[in-house]
Amino acid sequence: MDARAIARPDPVVKKIDSPEFRSIFTQELKDLIALFERYNFEIRVAGGAVRDILMNMNPKDVDIATTATPTEMKEIFTKENIRMVNMNGEKHGTITPRINDRENFEITTLRIDAITDGRHAEVIHTTDWLLDANRRDLTINSMFLGFDGTLYDYFYGYEDLQKRRVAFVGDPDMRIKEDYLRILRYFRFYGRIAEESNRHDEETLRIITKNAEGLARISGERIWQEWKKILSGNFGIELTEAMINCQLAPHMGLPDAPNVPEFLRVAKQVRSFDPKLQPITVLSALLNTPEDAVNLNMRLKFTVYERELCYFITQNREETATIDELLPFQQLCLQTISSVKLKKEYVLELLKYHGKRELYQQLLDWPIPQFPIKGNVLIANGAPKGPKLGVVLDRLKIIWSNNQYNMTQEQLLEHLPAVLEEINVKKK
Repeated sequence: MDARAIARPDPVVKKIDSPEFRSIFTQELKDLIALFERYNFEIRVAGGAVRDILMNMNPKDVDIATTATPTEMKEIFTKENIRMVNMNGEKHGTITPRINDRENFEITTLRIDAITDGRHAEVIHTTDWLLDANRRDLTINSMFLGFDGTLYDYFYGYEDLQKRRVAFVGDPDMRIKEDYLRILRYFRFYGRIAEESNRHDEETLRIITKNAEGLARISGERIWQEWKKILSGNFGIELTEAMINCQLAPHMGLPDAPNVPEFLRVAKQVRSFDPKLQPITVLSALLNTPEDAVNLNMRLKFTVYERELCYFITQNREETATIDELLPFQQLCLQTISSVKLKKEYVLELLKYHGKRELYQQLLDWPIPQFPIKGNVLIANGAPKGPKLGVVLDRLKIIWSNNQYNMTQEQLLEHLPAVLEEINVKKK
């Protein structure tokens, strides 16, 4: 599809002079603008910062696009004795100068994606702003903003933003095939700008479903980075359900038949505790077995905290579902698995999962008491080293908690022989 055939005849839409626009003008940015003017290269604000300014939000980051090539930028900054940082970006056409030794700016040369394989692109530099806009994923991310306040919009992103509509630039099928991660970016930006949870364009969802298998080519880390933002944002639950309906689940590490009813039930309960939900807690509800949690971690490469929380919830949710007293949940906080003390946060998330609001508050207010006996003392009294020491500790902690945490080291040692006999370890 010819980009010019679908582009707006005149890309200049309006002039902007809002507080959000003015907020970006630090002294460093003013100096950068003057520098590029002096060398006759054009620079504009690009992508997300333009979208944020139009939504009356102060942008967190200001990405800049330019007609200057990376080589030309390096020559300018070297000549002006301006330090450049993070040179890894150069292969993508991005140079990062540090202006006045106070502020970094990522400046990227206009480019065309010449060859794509669904993950990476080989690029050709250009001076044509329309062609750079055409390679971007969504219309709302394809706008530029001149530093005089001129809004340049080639593909009607401004109108889409007013309608809170998420649309791909040009042909959705082509845009997705260039980089399959754009499937998840569609859902993430839907959560960012849409006002209703389920007002998707049916044709867009059909094309996403048709390309679902392409997500298998994308690394788990990149998938989880996007999915976590989706779950943490507006309509995260509804969007995840829509993603599953688009047949994305098996390519993202979920089981073939995720437990959607349980997911919706748990999400409702967790949201009632805290609108800022912990993504892993609700995600665990989609998993049918602890083995599903192992497979999901293998695909998405969770952090240690995320992995252990996912394992903990899937392993403990069934046996704790009907418990309505605090003690068993306190005892879970004290357990040791593979010599790693379970974090109280895991148990709190489990209580959120179950919707046990009163127990959650009681546990939150409960300071974990200091266990009066150390592992080296147990070993000196005949307990085994290694993993079985953790088992001994757990058994003694249960005895201790059943006695309202009111036992001395000596009293606990009296129970050690029975515990050792129970786990078939004979004192040497």
